[in-house]
Amino acid sequence: MTITQIKQRKKDLDRENNVYMPHIVLVDKIIEETPSVRTIHFHFKDAKLNNEFTFESGQFAELSIFGVGEATFCISSSPTRKDHLECGINRVGLVTNALHRLGVGAEIGFRGPYGNHFPLDLMCGKNLVFIGGGIGLAPLRSLIWNVLDNRDKYGKIDIIYGARSVSDLCFKYDLDTWEEDKTLNTVITVDKGDGKWRGKEGFVSEVLRDAAPSCGNTIAIVCGPPIMIRSTFPVLEQLGFTPDQVITTLEKRMKCGIGKCGRCNIGNLYVCRDGPVFSYSRIKDFISDEY
Repeated sequence: MTITQIKQRKKDLDRENNVYMPHIVLVDKIIEETPSVRTIHFHFKDAKLNNEFTFESGQFAELSIFGVGEATFCISSSPTRKDHLECGINRVGLVTNALHRLGVGAEIGFRGPYGNHFPLDLMCGKNLVFIGGGIGLAPLRSLIWNVLDNRDKYGKIDIIYGARSVSDLCFKYDLDTWEEDKTLNTVITVDKGDGKWRGKEGFVSEVLRDAAPSCGNTIAIVCGPPIMIRSTFPVLEQLGFTPDQVITTLEKRMKCGIGKCGRCNIGNLYVCRDGPVFSYSRIKDFISDEY
């Protein structure tokens, strides 16, 4: 074994023994979704990892800017599309502001995937209702594309998505594709439209109530801001959905990603370790008080 090989092996062992050691990824493409949200496409610098890396819809990763810090982001691309990975970045803090200053070709750190994932085995053969709000479409779109790439395994599909304003709608290219797909029932809404908006207006929960999807043999998946999630659950219950038929994602104060720092504790759970995907039945007793 050469000196170079020995040094590389030591680096590999250091990474294997240190769960906080990130891999290097390169930014391939940047899409400005809204004034405060961008999507970055990236791949591993290590070509071997590009071939070996796997994840499931719903899992998340830690992205790091060297010298600045790291933060948690869901993987918003689908595992059925392996040419690159995607994360949606909402500019709200130190790390996300740094990520918004990056350009194509930048190197950042990546560790993951972490957490559980959407239960595709439970969804198989069922009708699905996807309900998203704002940047909450990021984890949801990973699952939607996963399902659409395996369309014959699922029944009727409804997609209900909304944002505060037209300029806050994320992933407009996906929304256009889904609206054109006649096998889907896609409804887009904004809280208040502008002069050019011809779509629906109103909160997501109100549009859901009007759409009234059947609860028969159906799973509802809800992702969005906490206030949207809390307002949507009662509507689903009114429509006949049981807590076991409703799945959501939480992202409360996740930091380390592996259940060590304790920042994401909610009830008797850690969001990063026990989630971020939960059935409503599992969190029903404490979500209104703690999330």
